[in-house]
Amino acid sequence: MLRHLPQPSDPNLLLGLGTDDDAAIYRLTDELALVQTVDVFTPIVDDPYAFGAVAAANALSDVYAKGGRPLLALNVVGFPRKLPLDILAAILRGGADKAAEAGVLIVGGHSIDDPEPKYGLAVTGLVHPGRFVTNGGARPGDAIYLTKPLGTGVITTGIKQEKTPPALAAEVVRVMNQLNRAASEAMMDAGVHAATDVTGYGLLGHLHEMAAASGVGARVSVAAVPIIDGARTLAAAGAIAGGTARNLEWLADKVRWAEGIDEVTRLLLADAQTSGGLLIAVAPQRAGALEAALRTRGVETVARIGEVTAPAGPPLAVDP
Repeated sequence: MLRHLPQPSDPNLLLGLGTDDDAAIYRLTDELALVQTVDVFTPIVDDPYAFGAVAAANALSDVYAKGGRPLLALNVVGFPRKLPLDILAAILRGGADKAAEAGVLIVGGHSIDDPEPKYGLAVTGLVHPGRFVTNGGARPGDAIYLTKPLGTGVITTGIKQEKTPPALAAEVVRVMNQLNRAASEAMMDAGVHAATDVTGYGLLGHLHEMAAASGVGARVSVAAVPIIDGARTLAAAGAIAGGTARNLEWLADKVRWAEGIDEVTRLLLADAQTSGGLLIAVAPQRAGALEAALRTRGVETVARIGEVTAPAGPPLAVDP
């Protein structure tokens, strides 16, 4: 559908619609470019304050994935009149506190009467026009890193189905609340080839976007992929979001699965994430520098999950 819409054309538009990337980048001067993005979704946890904070972290992540620094944000709100306004106040407070943690000013927004609550941010940031990271720069031989564990989609679906234990629900909120700022700063210091963040299309969906944009393939090792403890049990119990099932269906002709990789594992690799980690491709000789930079900045998950390959057959391969 989007291919049939008018495509923007401007020499200062450095990153637009062409590669399904995370944000737009527009050059203002030789030293300064704007980063623009928006993300809105329905509640994924029961606590309104936590929902607001997670939604804000998720929206800010797109700027971090490009190596940018978010500066300003606008609230985007849908809220039903039948619910108490103190719920909306808690959502907005959660978003404001997370934005403040990131050093971002929320300077306004827009709200509409909506049958189902929705919240997110439109975010504006800055980046150097000659020093930003796209999803299209991966090269054969690059190491692939992930900076947060998978499983948020399964666990939050389990919350809705009343299957997720309270301790696990608290852990998934903690993981989703982590800003990708430190990981972004680390990748910029290390000098990486490509990056994106893992959100609604799942690990393999976003890795496919990177591979397609870069004209390469990619191989993932299941044993190296970090998964939140308890997510596998919930997935086996049927806590699977509709988006996750659609992700896996869409990947059918795009992945070569090694023999013996079970359905639960496949679902987890396609699990629709919220506020997931950065997915980074870096030259192997810079992998050590990236790991060191991530750990120095306190990034909890530093997982080398695979490698970029030359294009051949299905773009993605998943090994044990």
